[in-house]
Amino acid sequence: MRLLSRWQNSAGERVRIALNLKAIPYTYLPVGSLAPGEYLRLNPQGLLPALDIGGQIIPQSSAILDYLEESHALPALLPKDPLLRAQARGFAGLIASEMHSITVQRVRRFLQTDLELNSEKVQQWVLHWLTSGLKALEETLRDRHEHFAFCFSDEPGWADLHLIPQLSNARRLGCDLSAYPELLAVEAKCVELPAFRLARPEAQPDFPSAI
Repeated sequence: MRLLSRWQNSAGERVRIALNLKAIPYTYLPVGSLAPGEYLRLNPQGLLPALDIGGQIIPQSSAILDYLEESHALPALLPKDPLLRAQARGFAGLIASEMHSITVQRVRRFLQTDLELNSEKVQQWVLHWLTSGLKALEETLRDRHEHFAFCFSDEPGWADLHLIPQLSNARRLGCDLSAYPELLAVEAKCVELPAFRLARPEAQPDFPSAI
């Protein structure tokens, strides 16, 4: 099992956390180490990450996570309770489908180069959508009927592995997180765990300071 990604790819970080939580052995392959055009040949979508299983490619972190949950049932990343399971998926979906997708580098580059928005306008656009998403996530955790150590369980799982990389992205993009104590409380627990620490960008072999 090979994970093709790069250090500064939060979708890839989600998958690394999942692999670590499930203790699944894998090889991390930085896409920068591939020959020009090789990654696009392997994954015509060209987006990160991709999981290579014996030459069979799974693109998109959501599909990869589904595969890992179905093929390696324990430990489960999703709660047993169907309602909590759906809530965890909904929480993660806001991050993966909305917040992440509109703040990725290629989108911001398009705004600045093709639409000729200056850097201040791009920053305003990014912070607007990040803040909107973070507020919704904070309210979701605040309004839970039951308090858990992590998002929807007393063990880290599906929602948490989406949340932590997104909070790092938000900081990097200049978002003030002080208004989100529920999110920060979950983050404080997660970052102490090896599964999360070993998935961090700076722990990857292609992280710039490690080269």
